[in-house]
Amino acid sequence: FTTVSHCKQANNDIEWEGKTYTWSKHTEFLRLSDLPRRTAQPLELALAADDAESLALLRSKGWRVIDAAPISRDILPYRDYIRAARGEFTVAKEQNIRFRTGWFSDRSACFLAAGKPVVTQDTAFGEVLPLGEGLFAFGGMEEALAAIEAINADYPRHCRAARAVAEEHFRAERVLASLLERAGL
Repeated sequence: FTTVSHCKQANNDIEWEGKTYTWSKHTEFLRLSDLPRRTAQPLELALAADDAESLALLRSKGWRVIDAAPISRDILPYRDYIRAARGEFTVAKEQNIRFRTGWFSDRSACFLAAGKPVVTQDTAFGEVLPLGEGLFAFGGMEEALAAIEAINADYPRHCRAARAVAEEHFRAERVLASLLERAGL
């Protein structure tokens, strides 16, 4: 399982009612840093990152960490990387998690379209997308592990389900038709 992501992003944190809400995935990756030690499933992060300390910590915990630039600068290597993956495991930015924005990554939609199951952090997208087959939302370590186990227990079924989620919810004709209808066109 892998993802393609920025790791640490600064200067977009917000303060609201005395609390700071971060706009960086690195805090969530670090919160789940022990995940590779808890599963036999290889986990790889293709990261755009210059935070040597965080990268060293992730590697020391068993994550495979590679540079995202060669994968993400052109569509063909990006497509091939997704197609070669077993599935996606990723996290969300704290602001999306804590505010329950329903945010869902376009990259995760690409994994689903490739028939690759997705395990991603819960931002409340499950209110509009089906969960439990091909697509899993997790809140913490145990839910993430359970999702990976479920996928590995019947990988072909979860691959078919992932593609079905993409067809039903992200197919261009469906999305565009819905937008045009709501716009009154």
